[in-house]
Amino acid sequence: MPSKNISNRYQKNGLALYHMGIYADLKLLKWFQTEYPKHCKTKLDMGKSCIRFKKKEEIPWNLIGELAKKISPKNWIALYEKNLKETKSNQKNSPK
Repeated sequence: MPSKNISNRYQKNGLALYHMGIYADLKLLKWFQTEYPKHCKTKLDMGKSCIRFKKKEEIPWNLIGELAKKISPKNWIALYEKNLKETKSNQKNSPK
């Protein structure tokens, strides 16, 4: 079952798609950055978890569909919990 952790937002200059998996999983981010040019002629415009498009016609829907299938809800929860534990551990071990 694909993850439901993709959302969208219409902004002044276009549309942004948000996918927390890209932010939390470096391997997934690298995969997306490698695949994007194969599906789209425009330059990739990204933030930490957002992918921005100026025109809806530019959105590579097949690639977005593949991205949605990359993380199941169970895997997303496990990744989130792992990153949360690492963050808390780093905070405890950092000098004050």
